[in-house]
Amino acid sequence: MQRVGSGLDVHAFADGVPLWLGGIQIPHERGLAGHSDGDAAIHALIDALLGAAGRGDIGEWFPSSDDRWRDARSTDMLRRVWTELTADDWHLDNVDLTLVASEPRLAPFRYQMRLALADVLGCSIGQVSLKATTTDGLGALGRAEGILAMATVLLWRED
Repeated sequence: MQRVGSGLDVHAFADGVPLWLGGIQIPHERGLAGHSDGDAAIHALIDALLGAAGRGDIGEWFPSSDDRWRDARSTDMLRRVWTELTADDWHLDNVDLTLVASEPRLAPFRYQMRLALADVLGCSIGQVSLKATTTDGLGALGRAEGILAMATVLLWRED
């Protein structure tokens, strides 16, 4: 059986926090606001994985009302979800991530993000695609107010 999942997350920029995206820290004067480390890329990926497996969403697994997840690393959250899904015999075919941001320029960090995500998921870097784009100045993202991430995954397991 094969199942497709999609996820979307957006976070506003915030002063005084590091910018975590795709499992790595990116040099920038602002980070992303969030209950955890604000890593919108991983949050979208978690939702895509959970959606494909029919296991709810990130808010159910890691509610912002639960202080255990305050300032948590999103890679730890992803590892927890993926451990549960693999225990249920799910296998990853591929991940496709798209990041939308006017700043910072993300292209120089694509390989490092792919590598970090592949490491957490225990897969090859070839199974993780990551693209970065802008809105050409349109809207809140065009004004560099935050970052949006979209993820699609294909999971499979034997019936």
